[in-house]
Amino acid sequence: MANSTMVTEFLLSGSPDGWDLSFLYFTVFPMTYLGTLLGNLLIVTLTTADQNLHTPMYFFLRNLSILDMCYISVTVPNACVNSLTGNRSISVAGCATQIFLVFFCAYVEMLFLTIMAWDRYLANCQPLQYLFIMNPQICVRMTLATMISGVLYAGVHTGNTFRLSFCQSNVVHQFFCDVSSLLRLSCSDTTSNMILILVSIIVVGGGCFAIIIMSYIRIFSAVLKFPTRAPGKAFSTCTPHILVFSLFLSSGTAVYLRSSATSDTLQDMVLSAFYTMVPPFLNPLIYSLRNMQVKEAVRRVMQRQFFSGK
Repeated sequence: MANSTMVTEFLLSGSPDGWDLSFLYFTVFPMTYLGTLLGNLLIVTLTTADQNLHTPMYFFLRNLSILDMCYISVTVPNACVNSLTGNRSISVAGCATQIFLVFFCAYVEMLFLTIMAWDRYLANCQPLQYLFIMNPQICVRMTLATMISGVLYAGVHTGNTFRLSFCQSNVVHQFFCDVSSLLRLSCSDTTSNMILILVSIIVVGGGCFAIIIMSYIRIFSAVLKFPTRAPGKAFSTCTPHILVFSLFLSSGTAVYLRSSATSDTLQDMVLSAFYTMVPPFLNPLIYSLRNMQVKEAVRRVMQRQFFSGK
């Protein structure tokens, strides 16, 4: 890696020229980070402690919560510390590690959200075969396959980025190391990098989005066929999932496909915050805390702790 670049470190420019974003780093970022950790930690605790939540749906939800805590921890704490200390330098190896982890978490996040939508489709449309299809062994295998493919996916993008030469400025106009910002600093031909990113967005992002949409369309169709079911409840549950995934995919796509000629640093930073911070923050609210089963689990766990304390 040292041979492929003429810079030994990068400087993270956390604030665009003419903008003072210290308010974000001292209030919004820490509060979002703390809220994400507390919400997802609550989900992990409940889905582990309550036997009634030991189902495939909550198995994947627990994994998603663990992933979300890791995802937001890759970027936000470092950005806040850099803003507090004024030391914005990051080594080439540290930058590569951050890029690898962001790509890994984003990829696994999309696959987990897709699997969870497919899980809801099976539960609603094929209830008699649900437990047979989504048995514990299959759930574990799907999780392992997602994680392993995520390592390969992130490794390909990271390796393809750091084969480039960075002989211009070493200032990264972001609050974390991301590929789109590094490509603007490279003096090498980045055509293959842009093609790889475009193909990844179409195949992975577009494929996951299509599966999620098809799953929910079939769920709506199944619910509408049975008057005893509540279409409004299914609609209120599925719609936020689609909106958050759409926000996640569209903001990430906008960051990576924007040309350097039309790039606006502040807009890029806002879009990057949307795809790295908003989904981990909203997922506990959308997938769990609005769920009656989770609310009942909170009550049972609290009662258990109260009586055990006595």
